[in-house]
Amino acid sequence: MRRHVKRIHELTITDDCTNLYNARHLHFILETEIYRSQRYGYEFSLIFIDLDFFKRVNDTHGHLMGSKLLSEVGQLLKTNCRLIDFAFRYGGDEFVILLPQTSKESACTVARRLHKIVRDTTWLTTDGLNVRITPSIGVASYPADSRTKLQLLQMADDAMYAVKNSTRDGVCAAGQGRLVIS
Repeated sequence: MRRHVKRIHELTITDDCTNLYNARHLHFILETEIYRSQRYGYEFSLIFIDLDFFKRVNDTHGHLMGSKLLSEVGQLLKTNCRLIDFAFRYGGDEFVILLPQTSKESACTVARRLHKIVRDTTWLTTDGLNVRITPSIGVASYPADSRTKLQLLQMADDAMYAVKNSTRDGVCAAGQGRLVIS
């Protein structure tokens, strides 16, 4: 019985497609991190990732391949995070990485690394498709950018949209304008 309860709990906090945590769990973890941050006086950061032109993958290769691509991206993000980090599928082709005890500067370094990995990877190769995608990424930190979970998410999302609405395929930190990718 205990095993079943644990499994039911896992299903309620996990995204079916990617096996990452879901947006509902993100809100719970954000509350926990804000509490820890206030209590122990450390920063934490969010990385908000959106896949550029993802709709083209669905339109060209079908929704099953689109879902498989999301799963592959999710696993890549998870394997390129520290054990203390949290990876979430926020919805659609959007992902959030929560980096405990991480400054905005360090989070930008992580974001640039993840950007390069996603951009340089050839996807869906086991299906013979060799798809290439790029991400638009926004970064925001607590408490530097916000003191509430919703505003922090909004700041990271706004930074991502600063990239999305300009050139796409890049990284931007909240309040800092566009960051150049090498």
